Amino acid sequence: MSEHRFRLGFLSHLEAHTDLPHLYRSFIELFCYAEQLGFDAGWVAQHHFEDGRHGPGAGASPLTFLTAVAENTTRLRLGTAVITLPLESPIRLAEDAATLDLISGGRLELGIGSGNGAKNFEAFGVPLEERRERTTERINLLYRAYAGEPLTEGGPILQPQSPGLRDRIWQGIFSHQGAHYAAAAGSNLLLNRAAYGYSERTDLVQRPWADAYLEAWAHNPANAGRKPRIGLSRLIYPAKDKQTAKAHLQAGVEQAARKMVEAGRFPAGLSLDDTLARFHAFYGSPDEVIEQLSDEQCLPLATDILCQVNPGVPDIDQIARTLELIATKVAPALGWKPELASLPEIPELLRAG
Repeated sequence: MSEHRFRLGFLSHLEAHTDLPHLYRSFIELFCYAEQLGFDAGWVAQHHFEDGRHGPGAGASPLTFLTAVAENTTRLRLGTAVITLPLESPIRLAEDAATLDLISGGRLELGIGSGNGAKNFEAFGVPLEERRERTTERINLLYRAYAGEPLTEGGPILQPQSPGLRDRIWQGIFSHQGAHYAAAAGSNLLLNRAAYGYSERTDLVQRPWADAYLEAWAHNPANAGRKPRIGLSRLIYPAKDKQTAKAHLQAGVEQAARKMVEAGRFPAGLSLDDTLARFHAFYGSPDEVIEQLSDEQCLPLATDILCQVNPGVPDIDQIARTLELIATKVAPALGWKPELASLPEIPELLRAG
Protein backbone atom coordinates (compact mmCIF):
# COMPACT_ATOMS: atom_id res chain seq x y z
CA MET A 1 0.00 0.00 0.00
CA SER A 2 1.33 3.48 -0.89
CA GLU A 3 2.32 5.90 1.85
CA HIS A 4 -0.59 7.89 3.25
CA ARG A 5 0.13 10.61 5.76
CA PHE A 6 -2.57 11.05 8.40
CA ARG A 7 -3.08 11.62 12.10
CA LEU A 8 -3.96 8.45 13.96
CA GLY A 9 -6.69 8.76 16.55
CA PHE A 10 -9.02 6.54 18.48
CA LEU A 11 -12.61 7.31 19.38
CA SER A 12 -14.09 6.15 22.67
CA HIS A 13 -17.74 6.10 23.65
CA LEU A 14 -16.72 5.49 27.28
CA GLU A 15 -18.41 2.12 27.45
CA ALA A 16 -17.32 -0.79 29.66
CA HIS A 17 -18.86 -3.37 31.96
CA THR A 18 -17.87 -1.67 35.21
CA ASP A 19 -19.03 0.94 37.73
CA LEU A 20 -18.89 4.57 36.65
CA PRO A 21 -16.03 5.85 38.86
CA HIS A 22 -13.84 2.96 37.73
CA LEU A 23 -15.00 3.42 34.13
CA TYR A 24 -13.83 7.03 34.01
CA ARG A 25 -10.50 6.27 35.70
CA SER A 26 -9.90 3.35 33.33
CA PHE A 27 -10.55 5.43 30.24
CA ILE A 28 -8.28 8.23 31.45
CA GLU A 29 -5.57 5.57 31.75
CA LEU A 30 -6.49 4.28 28.29
CA PHE A 31 -6.04 7.73 26.74
CA CYS A 32 -2.66 8.02 28.45
CA TYR A 33 -1.68 4.60 27.12
CA ALA A 34 -2.72 5.64 23.61
CA GLU A 35 -0.41 8.64 23.86
CA GLN A 36 2.45 6.35 24.93
CA LEU A 37 1.72 4.12 21.93
CA GLY A 38 2.17 7.13 19.67
CA PHE A 39 -1.46 7.89 18.84
CA ASP A 40 -1.86 11.49 17.68
CA ALA A 41 -5.39 12.05 19.03
CA GLY A 42 -7.97 10.67 21.42
CA TRP A 43 -11.61 11.48 20.73
CA VAL A 44 -14.69 10.99 22.91
CA ALA A 45 -18.32 10.75 21.83
CA GLN A 46 -21.14 12.52 23.65
CA HIS A 47 -24.08 10.45 24.91
CA HIS A 48 -26.90 11.80 27.04
CA PHE A 49 -28.82 9.69 29.60
CA GLU A 50 -26.59 6.61 29.22
CA ASP A 51 -24.35 4.98 31.84
CA GLY A 52 -21.93 3.28 29.43
CA ARG A 53 -22.00 -0.10 31.14
CA HIS A 54 -24.09 -2.00 28.60
CA GLY A 55 -24.01 0.02 25.38
CA PRO A 56 -23.87 3.74 24.47
CA GLY A 57 -21.30 5.50 26.56
CA ALA A 58 -21.12 7.66 29.65
CA GLY A 59 -19.82 10.75 27.82
CA ALA A 60 -22.51 13.27 28.75
CA SER A 61 -19.82 15.87 29.43
CA PRO A 62 -16.91 15.21 27.04
CA LEU A 63 -15.08 18.49 27.75
CA THR A 64 -15.01 17.66 31.46
CA PHE A 65 -13.60 14.21 30.74
CA LEU A 66 -11.02 15.58 28.32
CA THR A 67 -9.88 18.15 30.88
CA ALA A 68 -8.87 15.24 33.14
CA VAL A 69 -7.11 13.61 30.18
CA ALA A 70 -5.32 16.88 29.39
CA GLU A 71 -3.85 16.99 32.88
CA ASN A 72 -2.43 13.47 32.44
CA THR A 73 -1.03 13.80 28.90
CA THR A 74 1.32 16.17 27.11
CA ARG A 75 1.01 15.54 23.37
CA LEU A 76 -2.26 13.74 22.62
CA ARG A 77 -4.78 15.88 20.74
CA LEU A 78 -8.19 15.91 22.44
CA GLY A 79 -11.31 15.60 20.29
CA THR A 80 -15.08 15.59 20.72
CA ALA A 81 -16.96 13.46 18.19
CA VAL A 82 -19.42 14.98 18.51
CA ILE A 83 -21.10 17.46 20.85
CA THR A 84 -24.79 17.96 19.96
CA LEU A 85 -24.71 21.68 19.26
CA PRO A 86 -28.48 22.44 19.24
CA LEU A 87 -28.68 21.24 22.86
CA GLU A 88 -25.85 23.50 24.04
CA SER A 89 -25.65 27.12 25.13
CA PRO A 90 -23.22 28.27 22.43
CA ILE A 91 -21.50 30.93 24.52
CA ARG A 92 -21.01 28.56 27.47
CA LEU A 93 -19.70 25.92 25.08
CA ALA A 94 -17.32 28.47 23.55
CA GLU A 95 -16.05 29.43 27.01
CA ASP A 96 -15.60 25.83 28.19
CA ALA A 97 -13.88 24.76 24.99
CA ALA A 98 -11.54 27.76 25.01
CA THR A 99 -10.65 27.08 28.64
CA LEU A 100 -9.80 23.44 27.90
CA ASP A 101 -7.84 24.48 24.82
CA LEU A 102 -5.69 26.81 26.91
CA ILE A 103 -5.25 24.28 29.73
CA SER A 104 -4.11 21.64 27.23
CA GLY A 105 -1.75 23.91 25.32
CA GLY A 106 -3.90 24.17 22.18
CA ARG A 107 -4.72 20.48 21.80
CA LEU A 108 -8.52 20.60 21.52
CA GLU A 109 -10.30 19.42 18.35
CA LEU A 110 -13.90 20.62 18.74
CA GLY A 111 -16.26 18.28 16.89
CA ILE A 112 -19.92 19.26 16.79
CA GLY A 113 -23.05 17.98 15.07
CA SER A 114 -26.77 18.57 14.74
CA GLY A 115 -27.64 15.37 16.64
CA ASN A 116 -30.68 13.12 16.57
CA GLY A 117 -32.90 11.28 19.01
CA ALA A 118 -36.29 12.82 19.75
CA LYS A 119 -36.10 11.90 23.46
CA ASN A 120 -32.88 13.86 23.96
CA PHE A 121 -34.26 16.94 22.26
CA GLU A 122 -37.50 16.67 24.25
CA ALA A 123 -35.58 16.40 27.53
CA PHE A 124 -33.59 19.55 26.71
CA GLY A 125 -36.73 21.38 25.60
CA VAL A 126 -35.48 21.82 22.03
CA PRO A 127 -37.77 21.12 19.04
CA LEU A 128 -36.17 18.40 16.92
CA GLU A 129 -37.33 20.07 13.70
CA GLU A 130 -35.22 23.14 14.56
CA ARG A 131 -31.93 21.27 14.90
CA ARG A 132 -30.40 22.32 11.55
CA GLU A 133 -31.34 25.99 12.00
CA ARG A 134 -30.02 26.01 15.58
CA THR A 135 -26.82 24.25 14.49
CA THR A 136 -26.12 26.88 11.83
CA GLU A 137 -26.79 29.78 14.22
CA ARG A 138 -24.57 28.31 16.92
CA ILE A 139 -21.71 27.50 14.54
CA ASN A 140 -21.73 31.09 13.33
CA LEU A 141 -21.59 32.27 16.94
CA LEU A 142 -18.66 29.96 17.73
CA TYR A 143 -16.73 31.35 14.78
CA ARG A 144 -17.42 34.93 15.87
CA ALA A 145 -16.33 34.08 19.37
CA TYR A 146 -13.00 32.56 18.31
CA ALA A 147 -12.37 35.39 15.84
CA GLY A 148 -12.52 37.85 18.75
CA GLU A 149 -15.62 39.56 17.40
CA PRO A 150 -18.45 40.90 19.61
CA LEU A 151 -20.89 38.13 20.47
CA THR A 152 -23.80 40.53 19.95
CA GLU A 153 -24.11 43.95 18.35
CA GLY A 154 -21.87 46.15 20.49
CA GLY A 155 -21.65 43.31 23.00
CA PRO A 156 -18.81 41.54 24.84
CA ILE A 157 -15.91 39.55 23.40
CA LEU A 158 -15.35 35.95 24.46
CA GLN A 159 -13.03 35.40 27.40
CA PRO A 160 -10.83 33.47 27.60
CA GLN A 161 -9.78 33.82 23.98
CA SER A 162 -8.33 30.91 22.03
CA PRO A 163 -8.22 32.10 18.41
CA GLY A 164 -6.47 28.99 17.09
CA LEU A 165 -9.56 26.95 17.93
CA ARG A 166 -11.32 28.59 14.97
CA ASP A 167 -9.46 26.24 12.61
CA ARG A 168 -10.08 23.18 14.79
CA ILE A 169 -13.87 23.03 14.58
CA TRP A 170 -15.23 19.86 12.98
CA GLN A 171 -18.74 19.06 11.77
CA GLY A 172 -20.12 15.54 11.80
CA ILE A 173 -22.26 15.12 8.69
CA PHE A 174 -24.71 12.48 7.49
CA SER A 175 -25.64 13.65 3.99
CA HIS A 176 -24.48 15.30 0.77
CA GLN A 177 -26.16 18.50 1.92
CA GLY A 178 -24.36 18.32 5.24
CA ALA A 179 -21.03 18.23 3.41
CA HIS A 180 -21.91 21.51 1.71
CA TYR A 181 -22.94 23.05 5.05
CA ALA A 182 -19.57 22.12 6.59
CA ALA A 183 -17.56 23.54 3.68
CA ALA A 184 -19.63 26.73 3.67
CA ALA A 185 -18.94 27.21 7.38
CA GLY A 186 -15.23 26.47 6.95
CA SER A 187 -15.45 23.47 9.29
CA ASN A 188 -13.35 20.34 9.10
CA LEU A 189 -15.36 17.23 8.14
CA LEU A 190 -16.13 14.19 10.29
CA LEU A 191 -17.55 11.08 8.61
CA ASN A 192 -19.50 8.73 10.84
CA ARG A 193 -18.53 5.10 11.50
CA ALA A 194 -21.33 3.85 9.22
CA ALA A 195 -24.05 5.23 6.96
CA TYR A 196 -27.36 3.82 8.17
CA GLY A 197 -30.49 3.39 6.12
CA TYR A 198 -28.52 2.51 2.98
CA SER A 199 -28.15 -0.90 1.37
CA GLU A 200 -24.92 0.26 -0.27
CA ARG A 201 -21.56 -0.09 1.50
CA THR A 202 -20.80 2.83 3.82
CA ASP A 203 -17.66 4.07 2.07
CA LEU A 204 -19.44 4.06 -1.29
CA VAL A 205 -22.19 6.21 0.24
CA GLN A 206 -19.81 8.60 1.98
CA ARG A 207 -17.16 9.04 -0.73
CA PRO A 208 -19.39 11.37 -2.82
CA TRP A 209 -20.05 13.41 0.33
CA ALA A 210 -16.31 13.81 0.92
CA ASP A 211 -15.73 14.74 -2.73
CA ALA A 212 -18.54 17.31 -2.57
CA TYR A 213 -17.05 18.77 0.61
CA LEU A 214 -13.62 19.21 -0.98
CA GLU A 215 -15.11 20.81 -4.09
CA ALA A 216 -17.30 23.18 -2.06
CA TRP A 217 -14.36 24.04 0.20
CA ALA A 218 -12.18 24.97 -2.78
CA HIS A 219 -14.88 27.29 -4.16
CA ASN A 220 -15.44 29.12 -0.87
CA PRO A 221 -13.30 32.31 -0.83
CA ALA A 222 -13.46 32.38 2.98
CA ASN A 223 -11.36 29.18 3.04
CA ALA A 224 -8.47 30.69 1.07
CA GLY A 225 -5.11 29.76 2.61
CA ARG A 226 -6.60 26.99 4.76
CA LYS A 227 -6.35 23.26 4.13
CA PRO A 228 -9.45 21.13 4.71
CA ARG A 229 -9.27 18.14 7.03
CA ILE A 230 -11.39 15.01 6.77
CA GLY A 231 -11.73 12.76 9.80
CA LEU A 232 -12.75 9.17 9.08
CA SER A 233 -14.37 7.29 11.96
CA ARG A 234 -14.28 3.51 11.54
CA LEU A 235 -14.82 0.36 13.62
CA ILE A 236 -11.32 -1.18 13.47
CA TYR A 237 -10.69 -4.18 15.70
CA PRO A 238 -7.55 -6.24 15.11
CA ALA A 239 -7.15 -9.26 17.38
CA LYS A 240 -5.49 -12.68 17.36
CA ASP A 241 -7.82 -13.83 14.58
CA LYS A 242 -11.28 -13.18 13.14
CA GLN A 243 -13.10 -15.48 15.56
CA THR A 244 -11.51 -13.78 18.58
CA ALA A 245 -12.44 -10.35 17.24
CA LYS A 246 -16.04 -11.43 16.61
CA ALA A 247 -16.32 -12.91 20.09
CA HIS A 248 -15.15 -9.63 21.67
CA LEU A 249 -17.52 -7.53 19.58
CA GLN A 250 -20.57 -9.81 19.44
CA ALA A 251 -22.60 -8.81 22.51
CA GLY A 252 -22.45 -5.07 21.91
CA VAL A 253 -22.94 -5.37 18.16
CA GLU A 254 -26.00 -7.61 18.49
CA GLN A 255 -27.54 -5.31 21.09
CA ALA A 256 -27.02 -2.29 18.82
CA ALA A 257 -28.40 -4.24 15.85
CA ARG A 258 -31.64 -4.97 17.70
CA LYS A 259 -32.14 -1.24 18.21
CA MET A 260 -31.40 -0.64 14.52
CA VAL A 261 -34.04 -3.21 13.55
CA GLU A 262 -36.58 -1.55 15.85
CA ALA A 263 -35.81 1.82 14.26
CA GLY A 264 -36.22 0.39 10.77
CA ARG A 265 -32.57 0.98 9.84
CA PHE A 266 -31.54 -2.70 9.63
CA PRO A 267 -33.56 -5.63 8.28
CA ALA A 268 -34.39 -8.38 10.77
CA GLY A 269 -32.62 -11.74 10.74
CA LEU A 270 -29.09 -10.61 9.86
CA SER A 271 -26.22 -12.93 10.74
CA LEU A 272 -23.37 -11.58 12.88
CA ASP A 273 -21.18 -11.30 9.77
CA ASP A 274 -23.87 -9.35 7.93
CA THR A 275 -24.46 -7.14 10.95
CA LEU A 276 -20.77 -6.30 11.19
CA ALA A 277 -20.83 -5.47 7.49
CA ARG A 278 -23.73 -3.07 8.12
CA PHE A 279 -21.58 -1.39 10.78
CA HIS A 280 -18.76 -1.23 8.19
CA ALA A 281 -16.44 -3.10 10.57
CA PHE A 282 -12.81 -4.03 9.89
CA TYR A 283 -11.89 -6.95 12.14
CA GLY A 284 -9.70 -10.04 12.35
CA SER A 285 -5.95 -10.52 12.47
CA PRO A 286 -3.85 -7.40 11.76
CA ASP A 287 -3.09 -8.69 8.26
CA GLU A 288 -6.80 -9.27 7.60
CA VAL A 289 -7.67 -5.77 8.81
CA ILE A 290 -4.96 -4.23 6.63
CA GLU A 291 -6.29 -6.12 3.61
CA GLN A 292 -9.87 -5.01 4.33
CA LEU A 293 -8.80 -1.37 4.68
CA SER A 294 -6.95 -1.49 1.35
CA ASP A 295 -10.36 -1.33 -0.37
CA GLU A 296 -11.82 1.48 1.80
CA GLN A 297 -12.85 4.19 -0.66
CA CYS A 298 -12.85 7.12 1.79
CA LEU A 299 -9.48 6.28 3.31
CA PRO A 300 -7.34 7.99 0.64
CA LEU A 301 -9.03 11.33 1.44
CA ALA A 302 -8.69 11.07 5.21
CA THR A 303 -6.30 13.39 7.04
CA ASP A 304 -7.37 11.92 10.39
CA ILE A 305 -8.47 8.36 11.21
CA LEU A 306 -10.60 7.73 14.30
CA CYS A 307 -10.47 4.04 15.25
CA GLN A 308 -13.25 2.78 17.50
CA VAL A 309 -14.70 -0.47 18.82
CA ASN A 310 -18.28 0.78 19.22
CA PRO A 311 -20.88 -0.70 19.14
CA GLY A 312 -18.79 -3.50 20.57
CA VAL A 313 -18.15 -3.37 24.30
CA PRO A 314 -14.90 -5.31 24.86
CA ASP A 315 -13.12 -5.31 28.20
CA ILE A 316 -10.79 -2.37 28.86
CA ASP A 317 -7.70 -4.59 28.58
CA GLN A 318 -8.95 -5.94 25.25
CA ILE A 319 -9.33 -2.38 23.95
CA ALA A 320 -5.81 -1.57 25.15
CA ARG A 321 -4.38 -4.54 23.24
CA THR A 322 -6.38 -3.54 20.17
CA LEU A 323 -4.85 -0.05 20.32
CA GLU A 324 -1.43 -1.69 20.56
CA LEU A 325 -2.07 -3.76 17.42
CA ILE A 326 -3.37 -0.71 15.55
CA ALA A 327 -0.32 1.36 16.50
CA THR A 328 2.27 -1.34 15.85
CA LYS A 329 0.78 -3.35 12.96
CA VAL A 330 -2.18 -1.81 11.16
CA ALA A 331 -1.51 1.93 11.00
CA PRO A 332 2.17 1.61 9.97
CA ALA A 333 1.08 -0.57 7.04
CA LEU A 334 -1.14 2.32 5.93
CA GLY A 335 1.75 4.80 5.99
CA TRP A 336 1.55 6.15 9.54
CA LYS A 337 4.65 6.54 11.72
CA PRO A 338 4.33 6.62 15.53
CA GLU A 339 6.08 9.04 17.85
CA LEU A 340 7.52 6.60 20.37
CA ALA A 341 10.83 4.95 21.13
CA SER A 342 9.61 1.58 22.39
CA LEU A 343 6.40 -0.23 23.26
CA PRO A 344 5.16 0.90 26.70
CA GLU A 345 3.83 -1.29 29.47
CA ILE A 346 0.06 -1.51 29.86
CA PRO A 347 -0.83 0.52 32.99
CA GLU A 348 -1.79 -1.45 36.09
CA LEU A 349 -5.33 -0.03 36.14
CA LEU A 350 -5.97 -1.35 32.62
CA ARG A 351 -4.62 -4.79 33.50
CA ALA A 352 -6.95 -4.83 36.48
CA GLY A 353 -9.88 -3.63 34.36
